[in-house]
Amino acid sequence: MRIYYDSWLMFKRSLLISARNPETIVMAIVTPFLLMVLFGTIFGNIADVGDYNYIDFIVPGIILQAVAQASQFTAINVTNDMTKGMVDRFRSMPLSMASVLIGHAAASIVRNIFTTVIIIATAFLVGFRPNANALEWLVVAGIFVLAIIAISWFAVLCGMIAKAPETSAGLMLPLFILPFISSGFAPTEALPSWLRWFAENQPMSPVIDSTRSLMMDMPLGNSLTLSIIWCVGITVIVFALSLYKIKRFA
Repeated sequence: MRIYYDSWLMFKRSLLISARNPETIVMAIVTPFLLMVLFGTIFGNIADVGDYNYIDFIVPGIILQAVAQASQFTAINVTNDMTKGMVDRFRSMPLSMASVLIGHAAASIVRNIFTTVIIIATAFLVGFRPNANALEWLVVAGIFVLAIIAISWFAVLCGMIAKAPETSAGLMLPLFILPFISSGFAPTEALPSWLRWFAENQPMSPVIDSTRSLMMDMPLGNSLTLSIIWCVGITVIVFALSLYKIKRFA
């Protein structure tokens, strides 16, 4: 079908844009690394996470922060296309407008998977010692991919809504903050009751809890099911809104 070929072209275009701005990817890797070192060496000495190494505890939260930060680049690129005439040019071509968004999202997914692999490799250098077997790692990878897909499409939607690149990056800021207000850096039991309720019922926490449990051989509970529901639900909603927005724009 035409849309697959168009999406492939837009995907390659988005990767080429990334290649011309390597500093963005570098910052998306350096910042989480610094956070990992900071939390692991300073806050790790005062945080109470039971018998677990604090580095082991915070890795899922750091990964989600890295993905959220790297996805700002996607939102900015989409905004640039929407506000600087590129979408108008695409409209004059025999091109599926949905493929423009799919290309941005697909490139974002690839970039974020690469970033996640780098962050996990870096975590091993600073003391990360997971207990997961091959099957558990496969499930962990699947959960992170679902989360990356959801965040990438959320970035696409933010890029379409924003009127300027700076605004699109600002719309992505809550995703960088949410891991702090979750189970990512401290057990939710240590939070005030009103904040604890929010931390336990926002989408980041089940993703963090399920991946941490699988990697560290901790009780899984229903966090795996909740993480899948959150990721799939968010993806479906933001994907539909993005298509609706691009059709109205076109």
